Amino acid sequence: MTELDQQLNETAEAFDSVAPTYDGPQGNNDMIQRMRDIVWERIDTLLSEVPSNLIDLGCGTGIDAEHFARMGHHVVATDWSPAMVERAAARGEVVGPGSIEAIRCGSQELERLSATHADRFHLAYSNFGPLNCVPDLQHTASALAPLMKPGGIALFTVIGRWCPWEMAHYARKRRWARLKVRFDRSITPVGMNGHTIWTRYHTPREFVREWVGTQGTWELVSYEGLSTFVPPPYLTSMATNHPRTFRAMERLDSVTASWPVFRNLGDHFLVVLRRR
Repeated sequence: MTELDQQLNETAEAFDSVAPTYDGPQGNNDMIQRMRDIVWERIDTLLSEVPSNLIDLGCGTGIDAEHFARMGHHVVATDWSPAMVERAAARGEVVGPGSIEAIRCGSQELERLSATHADRFHLAYSNFGPLNCVPDLQHTASALAPLMKPGGIALFTVIGRWCPWEMAHYARKRRWARLKVRFDRSITPVGMNGHTIWTRYHTPREFVREWVGTQGTWELVSYEGLSTFVPPPYLTSMATNHPRTFRAMERLDSVTASWPVFRNLGDHFLVVLRRR
């Protein structure tokens, strides 16, 4: 087993360990749901057909997949964690047989789907950073392209490098090693539930450069910041203890999300690409 294979397996094991409880505060608190709502709204505006065929990269427990299945779309929900795939499949059974096709397939191996899902999808999405765990974004971009219809859209939320809230939070706690994690340009270990996730943080420009530089099959449509003034989801006390301030931060986010400079900051960024 190579070092990369070991890292990918450790990441899968980390997410397996939290799958039974990931629909709770760790994976879907009010702050996370606020970000989900933004993503759902953006995707709704990009889909012109109901039903459409969607592929979810890094589906987790299937919250997003269930939402779009209930909207009438067919979702292929993929994840590298077997336990997460099981949870997503269970959601599909609740919505209705065939509404969610849950497959254990990491975003680093999408070529596995080329024989059965070529030229199928109107839209691909990935929410809350699964693509941060992909070791080679160019490979993923190349493998996803044949699965998409010409003109198909990809919408991803990616954990960014510059998050002023996180920098201030860990500086206040003097956790200097944790503060520097996002600035490591290579894949880096991050602890979760006693396990290790191997991840890499990106600026929007770096991410887009890797994605669109692949055989000219993808083009950038737009990108924006996600939670720039609003703190990251693990700082829930701001919304609870200072609701008026939090609402003001939300308004600032909605106004400045696509502004130069501001769109490069924040806990995540949201990028939209088009298959040529």
